[in-house]
Amino acid sequence: LPAPQAGSLQALVLRQMWETELNSAFRGMRNWMSRIPRRDQYVGNNAINLQVIGADPTVLINNTSYPISVAQRTDDTTVLALNKYDTTNTKITLDELHAVPYDKEGSVIRQHREVLTEKTGEHGLFLLAPAGDSGTTPLVNTTGADNGNGRKRLKSADIITMKNRLDNLKVPREGRILVLCPDHVSDLLLEDQSFQLRYNNTERGTVINQYGFEIFEDVYCPVYNDSNAKKAFGAAAAGTDRNASTVFLAPR
Repeated sequence: LPAPQAGSLQALVLRQMWETELNSAFRGMRNWMSRIPRRDQYVGNNAINLQVIGADPTVLINNTSYPISVAQRTDDTTVLALNKYDTTNTKITLDELHAVPYDKEGSVIRQHREVLTEKTGEHGLFLLAPAGDSGTTPLVNTTGADNGNGRKRLKSADIITMKNRLDNLKVPREGRILVLCPDHVSDLLLEDQSFQLRYNNTERGTVINQYGFEIFEDVYCPVYNDSNAKKAFGAAAAGTDRNASTVFLAPR
């Protein structure tokens, strides 16, 4: 941006113009993100407080005991901290705006928007992936043949194992999302002919429904170490790291 001059509102006005342009055009939406309910009304706050509904009432069948017992429902609150994303500034001089034979200002805005879209999508998928395997956040290791580099390929049976673990947790079937990493897309294309046929006949951006999931793919993926612990976002790679596909329940 042009350097501010004493007593001038030029820099402030230009900043507002750029922020308006970025906000109007920036969506940050990978195709799998479109399945997550939007909460735009909360983005001006530091955190979102969500009410977690307490235990369901017991259903009585052919009850003969009266009066029916009374229980109080205890709700809880979950606090979701919001992240703030910025980009470093890009300077464009007035001389450049007058001299260059192309729309450099528009090009710079698009560049900022694209890197924001990329990074927020990557960070969002990272945050959806569990920290590790637990009773409520299942993590399933792949069991296929070695790909030649020490990595076991993903098998359709592994996805079915994940489905079974979700079923046992009584996770609703509607809205289960599976975001495949590139390694696992390749594995399924080699191993599962039905997935291959659907993948080859599916237009870009269209959902594949298989194994009880809405299936998407993303070039980014969370990374886990050999102890099934999720590595920090952007952490240095190690030889024992494993790329992961991510499962989540969109409505929640």
